[in-house]
Parts: sequence; C-alpha cells; structure tokens
Amino acid sequence: MQALDLNHTITAWSSLADTIFVPHTEQDYNHLVNLLDRLIDQVGEDETHPLASLIDVIGVLIESYEDHHVPEVN
Repeated sequence: MQALDLNHTITAWSSLADTIFVPHTEQDYNHLVNLLDRLIDQVGEDETHPLASLIDVIGVLIESYEDHHVPEVN
C-alpha cells in the first residue's frame, strides 16, 4: 500500500465528504442507498472497476446504520 499523502487526501476528501459519510439519519441512509444503487448500475460485476471498492465501503456504512437503527424481522 502506498504512503498516505495527506495534502492529496485532504483535496480528494473535500470533494467527496458531502457525498460519502457515516449516516446518522434516515435521510442520510436513503442517500447512501441511492448512491449504492447508482454505483452498482455503473460497476456491475466488474471487480476491477476503479469504483468497485467504493461499493464495499458504502455497503459497510449502510450495514452499520441498519444494525443500529432497523429492527430485525423475525
């Protein structure tokens, strides 16, 4: 893995922070679900696509929200 260039990371994150974030509300959650749907439409099954790992990251954020806010159906 490459060494982290914080200046580059700050610049990149500044343009993404309003789109990719830890969801705290249902509106945040819905935003991430819609984003995930669009990413899946774009990436499909291509695990080599540059955005494939972003699908994993957003999936983890969604799963965490669901674990804490969505009751399990038995």
